Amino acid sequence: MNRSRFWYWTVLALCLSLAGAGIVSGQEAQQAQKPYEPQVGQAGKDVVWVPTSDALVATMLDLAKVTPQDVVLDLGSGDGRTVIAAAKLGARAYGIEFNPDMVELSKANAAKAGVSERTTFAKADLFESDFSHATVITMFLLPSINMKLRPKLLDLKPGTRIVANTFTMEDWEADQTVTLSEPDCTSWCTALLWIVPAKVQGTWRTAQGEITLFQQFQKVTGTWASGGVKTGISEGRLTGDQLTFAVGNTRYTGRVSGDTIQGSVASGGSTNGQWSATRIAP
Repeated sequence: MNRSRFWYWTVLALCLSLAGAGIVSGQEAQQAQKPYEPQVGQAGKDVVWVPTSDALVATMLDLAKVTPQDVVLDLGSGDGRTVIAAAKLGARAYGIEFNPDMVELSKANAAKAGVSERTTFAKADLFESDFSHATVITMFLLPSINMKLRPKLLDLKPGTRIVANTFTMEDWEADQTVTLSEPDCTSWCTALLWIVPAKVQGTWRTAQGEITLFQQFQKVTGTWASGGVKTGISEGRLTGDQLTFAVGNTRYTGRVSGDTIQGSVASGGSTNGQWSATRIAP
């Protein structure tokens, strides 16, 4: 073969090879730069990912009465939409998510929404995480996971609001429930709110006698013993640390603080006194 022709074909082959490598390299770089796109139904640690609709996110945060003074914690925060929505309301918002790709996607979404300074996303396990700093907890988890978390949730500060998409906490009844209809929402459209109740079960001493209270989450029953007479308590209920109940035609309201209750007494439609109680036995 003519030497000049040999070098021609050698150089051409080398150029084509480099060009092909460049195309492959460019494709690989393009794939590497392609943003992560979660798929509805993709498997997670304990659940599959199904996003809460924006309409229900707004309803959940409204039901929890989120304000700029709140710290919102979303359990299983997915693509970050609930955390971002809470931050847009001025709250400090955190997301716990086991999938590291979702965590990075959430951070990017928060940056696009301009709320990075008020949001934090962590790759973590729900069952090993600390919830104690939250004033509002949001979640879209299976009932079995709700029940595993329930003891931990009930130990949070009284008044902490917990709001969930669709799934219940079994015999811990929701304090409020809102269901959206089409066209605002087409699936998974129910928001449920629980307010963590104070712990009041036990025997309490007052200036007028002793109260024995029995508690089933936010519902309270019991008796009031005074002058050797026991009277049943009715309409007993806790909303966070606020206790209300009736003894006959007299209504008692009070704020629970550990082992003390202080409040007011009303009858005949008007407030006519104050009362207090101290727990003497669990």
